Amino acid sequence: MTSPGPVPLPSTVDRLAAALAGSAPEVRTIPVRADLADLFPWGGLRRGGTVAVHGAALLLALLAEPTRAGSWAAVVGLPALGLVAAEEAGVRTDRVALVPSPGGDVGAVVAALLDGFDLVAVSASRVAEALARKLSARARSRGAVLLPLGGWPAAEVELRVDGDRWWGLGEGHGHLRGREVRVSATGRGAAARPVVRTVTLQGEPPPSRLTRPVFEHMFDPSTGVGPAEVRGGGAG
Repeated sequence: MTSPGPVPLPSTVDRLAAALAGSAPEVRTIPVRADLADLFPWGGLRRGGTVAVHGAALLLALLAEPTRAGSWAAVVGLPALGLVAAEEAGVRTDRVALVPSPGGDVGAVVAALLDGFDLVAVSASRVAEALARKLSARARSRGAVLLPLGGWPAAEVELRVDGDRWWGLGEGHGHLRGREVRVSATGRGAAARPVVRTVTLQGEPPPSRLTRPVFEHMFDPSTGVGPAEVRGGGAG
């Protein structure tokens, strides 16, 4: 009978990989709607992260599931973002604090809210680049999620609505029943790989065999409001 040979020892690379896997910090997330989860490499909003959002309707969609799950949100410097639209988007408005007019020191207001709220949305147009980076650092240290509406230099994920359509009018009659949009996510680090998903932001999702949209690009994708172009859909 032959004696067993020496047991191979794990290589240095294997030991290092195992050590890194065991020491990797757990990523804490705040849940989002199931149809938005794939836009983030963590499957949700990473605590401490900054997500720049282009479009008010998309911002409300991001706030819907967190507030329903018990998170608290604050919205700063966005007077046009009303409670009615928020409720229609599924947001629990009793868990949202609105600060439509933060005054001259918007940075101090946002910083204070990041200390106590899970999510803080703010108008990016009110914040200079240097302050934007400081607020993202504040969110990171507090474990909150910063959601600027508009471009943001320190964002790790940026969400844009690239195209949309309303459906439900039929052949010149009926009523609009839903708004479907194409959302693209770009970013850096773990979110460097671009992702595109089609989601329903308003109303109900279209049937799977929808032949063609009656109204396309009816709303400006950059803002989510205001008629931009109407195609087709008239009675002959």
